[in-house]
Amino acid sequence: MASVLLNFDWLTYVIIPLLIFFSRVLDVSLDTIRIVFISKGNKFLAPILGFFEVLIWLIAITRIMQNLDNVIYYIAYAGGFAAGNYIGLIIEEKLALGLQMFRIITQKEAPTLIQSLIDKGYGITSLDAEGKNGNVNVIFSVVKRSESPKVIEIINRYNPNAFYSIEDIRRVNDNNPTLNKSTNRIIPRWMRKGR
Repeated sequence: MASVLLNFDWLTYVIIPLLIFFSRVLDVSLDTIRIVFISKGNKFLAPILGFFEVLIWLIAITRIMQNLDNVIYYIAYAGGFAAGNYIGLIIEEKLALGLQMFRIITQKEAPTLIQSLIDKGYGITSLDAEGKNGNVNVIFSVVKRSESPKVIEIINRYNPNAFYSIEDIRRVNDNNPTLNKSTNRIIPRWMRKGR
């Protein structure tokens, strides 16, 4: 048994496949994050991530091309790609970059929900509208993506039957006086200094 372990080609069948696997995990995770930065219009970080992503990919693919007869390398490469997608999405979710627009539709007037959102520092726009079953109230709010779970919690607490949709926003008007630069929150007009 010990002689089998000593004579086993660890480099070819374990170490290099693991290096290929983790290289793909890293490069695909970088790719996922790079795409997020591109979608957010970040012109500085996206090219830097792209450079390292391609460099890592070239190292991994070079190793495979040198050993086209080793099936384990292909499995490590494909497995790293799959795991990299998963890990990249988890990282992107944790980063929670950017802003999101909440569109909340309530079947009845929602003064408690509106006031709660305002009290927590979220800017809102509220409109009366007509829905399939009659009058509805439509509330719009732009929030940091990292704040979205808190907004959802407020909606579920004060109006659990409300319908809401969330969409990513690429950018907002930087000179908008309701944008608090220090917290990047939308501040209601009545809460702005000097009013």
